[in-house]
Amino acid sequence: MRRSQGRDHFTQLEPFFDRGLIEEVLGLIKAGKEASVYCCRAGSDAGSSLVAAKVYRGQQYRFKNDAVYQEARSRELGLRGRGLRAFEKRRSSATGRQVQAGTWQHREYEVLQTLYDAGGDVPRPIAFAENAILLEYFGDEEDAAQQLNRVQLEPAEAPALFQRVINNVELMLAMNLVHGDLSPHNILYWRGKVRVIDFPQSTDPRFNRHAHDLLSRDVDNICRYFEAFGVATDACGITDDLWRRFTYAEL
Repeated sequence: MRRSQGRDHFTQLEPFFDRGLIEEVLGLIKAGKEASVYCCRAGSDAGSSLVAAKVYRGQQYRFKNDAVYQEARSRELGLRGRGLRAFEKRRSSATGRQVQAGTWQHREYEVLQTLYDAGGDVPRPIAFAENAILLEYFGDEEDAAQQLNRVQLEPAEAPALFQRVINNVELMLAMNLVHGDLSPHNILYWRGKVRVIDFPQSTDPRFNRHAHDLLSRDVDNICRYFEAFGVATDACGITDDLWRRFTYAEL
């Protein structure tokens, strides 16, 4: 299925090799503009036979046009002093870009941990390194789970899956999170189950004045996908109901 590769080609994964969390990189699952994901044979301390390693790309490729997500991010992160000044000057400062990249990566790991602990359908986060995170692998020895946009659902399973995804959107909002880039491209499907992925741009709706618009776009993306499989949806109604209950602390 995958070409086995040694650790010498993956310096970003050295901390995971050293901690006994992975033994071998089996191959590439997905190459994205911000990160690549690899299937790895897990070490004895990982808690499973296979794990996924997400390796973030160089800063020149990542996190562009992110102002709508980054609003009030310094407040969420509690940055102070030099770190805060660097964060605010990231477009013209090398130090700022380094701080920003680190906050995005750490943000994703923390969000995954929060949602996993709350029962969300997200990959279990296993470990965090400077330029990579280690996650639960979704799939089997032969194939990784597919992105939902590549799946031809059975009409009978579509309504329950749609409700499952919306339940996860609701859970995120209850945990003061909006995904911000949710679509069938970053939902994985495997044998009737889903996992929501890719959270570095997620935002706290208490601090971001664009949060309602981001939530609306997330819900609309999901509704439009499932409508193609005969599911009756109401993106505006769902968004309004979620936002109202969030506003009045009813989630």
